[in-house]
Amino acid sequence: MTTSGLSDAAEGSGDDSIVPFLQLEAATILSGAGNGAALVVLPWLVLERTGNPADAGLLAAATALPLLASSLFSGALVDRMGRRRTSVVSDLCSAASVSAIPIVAATVGLNLPLLIALAVLGAVFDPAGVTAREAMLPAAATRCGWRLQRVNGIHEAVWGVAFLIGPGVGGLLIAAVGAISALWFTAGAFLVSAVTVATIRLPHADRTPSVEEREPIWQSVRTGAAFVWRDRLLRTLLLVVAALVSVYMPIEAVLLPVEFEAQGAPGRLGLLVTAISAGWVLGALAYAWRGHRLRRSRLFRGALIATAVGLGVMAASDSYPVMVLAGLALGFGYGPVGPILNLALQTRSPEHLRGRVVGLASSGEYAAGPLGYLLAGLLVDRLGVGPTFVLLAVLVGLVGLGSLALRPLNELNDLPDEPSEHPVTDATLDHGAGPLPFH
Repeated sequence: MTTSGLSDAAEGSGDDSIVPFLQLEAATILSGAGNGAALVVLPWLVLERTGNPADAGLLAAATALPLLASSLFSGALVDRMGRRRTSVVSDLCSAASVSAIPIVAATVGLNLPLLIALAVLGAVFDPAGVTAREAMLPAAATRCGWRLQRVNGIHEAVWGVAFLIGPGVGGLLIAAVGAISALWFTAGAFLVSAVTVATIRLPHADRTPSVEEREPIWQSVRTGAAFVWRDRLLRTLLLVVAALVSVYMPIEAVLLPVEFEAQGAPGRLGLLVTAISAGWVLGALAYAWRGHRLRRSRLFRGALIATAVGLGVMAASDSYPVMVLAGLALGFGYGPVGPILNLALQTRSPEHLRGRVVGLASSGEYAAGPLGYLLAGLLVDRLGVGPTFVLLAVLVGLVGLGSLALRPLNELNDLPDEPSEHPVTDATLDHGAGPLPFH
C-alpha cells in the first residue's frame, strides 16, 4: 500500500459514520443539479439566438463529442490523482467554464461558435468528477455499515433529485431572469460541490499509485478497458446502457426543448423533466428498499421495457397531463438500471482499477449520443417533433426487447453485495471475448 493509502486507512478508522456518505451525496446533488439546469438552459439559449432546432442538436452533439475522449481518460486520472482531489478540481473547472458564458455575453458578445466552445469546455470536466464520487461509494457504504445495494439505490435517487431540481429550476429561472443569468445557478452549484468534497474523509479517497504501480495514461486506460472487455457481464451491461442513452438523451436534450420553445412554455419543459426525475427517484428508492427480493436479471430487463413503454405513451399523446404522467412512469421504470449497473461495476472490479472501470461506464453514458443528437436535430427539421419522437421511442423499445436474448445478463443474479478487493487475474477474465477493439 502507498503512503497515501496508509493515511486513508487512518482516516477511515473509528466508529461507523454516515457523515462521509451524506457529504458525497450532497456533492452529487449539487453537481448534478448544475448539469441538469445546463441541460435545459443551453439549448434554450441557442434557440433564442438562432431559432434553428438543428443548431440545438449541434450544441448537444458538440458537448457530447469531447466527453468521449475526456471520459475515457477520466478513470485513469482518478486512479492517478486520487478520488477526492479529482472531484474537487473537476467541479472548480466546471464552475469557471460555466461562469465564462454570462461574462462573455456581457462583454464581447456571445455568438453560436463561442457558446458551443464554452459549453464544450464545461462538459470536458464532468466525467472525472462523476467517476471520482462514484468510486468512493463502496468506502462510504463500509463506513456507514450499509449494503451496497442500499447505497447504490439511494445514490441513484439522489441523482434523480439533482435532475429533478436542476432542469426544473433551470426552466423557472429562464422564465424569471433569462437564460444567461440562469447559468450563475449552475456555476454556484459546482463551486459548493467542490467545497463539500474537499472535506470528505474516507479510505482510499486519496489513494495514488506508487512509482512502481504507475503506468502511462494511455496504458492505464487500456488496462481498465481490457478488464471490462473480457468480463462478459460488464461488457454486455455497458453496451446495453450506451445504446439506451444514445437514443433517449436526444429526446430530453433536443426534442423537448424544441417543442416547448415553439410553444413559449419553458415552465412546461421544466415540469415534464421534473416529473421524469421524480419517477427516477421513486424507482431508485423502491429498488433500495425491496430490490433484494427480486432477481436482478428480470428487474433490469423489466426496467428497460418499462422505460420504452413510458416513452411510447409520451410520444403518442397530445395531452400534456398524460405526457407528465407517462414521464413519471418512465422515470420509475428506469430507476433500478443505475443501481444495478453500479453494483456490477463495484463488485466485479478490484480497488486499484475501480476508477478506470467506473470511468468507462461513465464514458458510455456521457458520450453515447453525439450522432443521436445530430440525427435528432436533422430529423426534427425534416419530419417534425412528433414523428421523430415516435421513431426514437421505438428504438428504445428494441433495446429493451433485445435485452431478453442477452444471456450474460443472467449473471446479475450472482453478484455479491460487497466490493471486490482481489487483484486482477486471468481467472477473472472471459478470454472468449477476443481482443480489445483497439490497440
